[in-house]
Parts: sequence; C-alpha cells; structure tokens
Amino acid sequence: MKQTVQFKLNGESIQIEVEPHLSLLQVIREKLELTGTKEGCGMGECGACTVLVDGKAINSCLFPILEVEGKSVTTIEGLIEADGTLHPLQRSFVENGAVQCGFCTPGMVLSAKALLDQHPKPTEKQIRLAISGNLCRCTGYIQIIRAIQAASEQ
Repeated sequence: MKQTVQFKLNGESIQIEVEPHLSLLQVIREKLELTGTKEGCGMGECGACTVLVDGKAINSCLFPILEVEGKSVTTIEGLIEADGTLHPLQRSFVENGAVQCGFCTPGMVLSAKALLDQHPKPTEKQIRLAISGNLCRCTGYIQIIRAIQAASEQ
C-alpha cells in the first residue's frame, strides 16, 4: 500500500506516493529520475549515494523514504544554478583534477558541502574525516582534498 510523503527536493516542494519499503535513493533515481545520485554498494559503505538531508550528509541507500517527511533534501542536481553555473565546489573539483571516472563525485561534493557549511575553513584532517565515508578508486584522494581546500578559500 502506497503512502504519501512530502518534502523539499532541491528547494522545490514534493509530494509523492511511494511504497513505504523504498529507500530515498530508489525514489530519487527511479521515481523522480534524478540520476546524479549513484548506487554503488547499496549497503552504506561507499558513499556514492550521499545526499544532504537538512544539511547533513547521509547515505540515501540506507535512508527510508518515509523518514524524509517534512525534511529538505539536496542532491547534486540541486547545487547547479538555474542558468547552469556550477557550484563553487563542483567548479573546484573540475579545476583541481578531482574528477576522473566521476562515479564518486556527486557523493564527494555533497559530503564536502556539508563540511564547508559547518566549517567554512576546515583543516586537512577535518576534510579527510568528512569524506572518509566516500570511496574513490581513481584519484587517490589528494586531488579531492585539494579541491575542497581550494573551494574553502573562495
């Protein structure tokens, strides 16, 4: 039996009927067709599915859709300006070579955004801790850390 859930998605009010057993990731990708959020492991281990819920980075593959009621969700699509301008973090990832295959990038960017919203001038240790739940197989993390540092300086 479907249930209605109301929340804000990338600043827009959403009301959607969903099966209560679905995860936030499944609804974002399959029902709302926002495919920037990736499914990697499906077990909360890789961080590819990271989104922001009320400003906090969470693994959307583990987050029950019914728990999003009344909350605000931000996906990677929500960072881009209406005119297509990239968010400073996204731009910094590109400029600093922190994007290779790109699979982990949306989750990394959103984890970094949650950090910078709380700590605008983080230390390298804080950056490493903030992205510790996000796995990357391509970059070796140095470029990602540099991109987050550069974005914090803007």
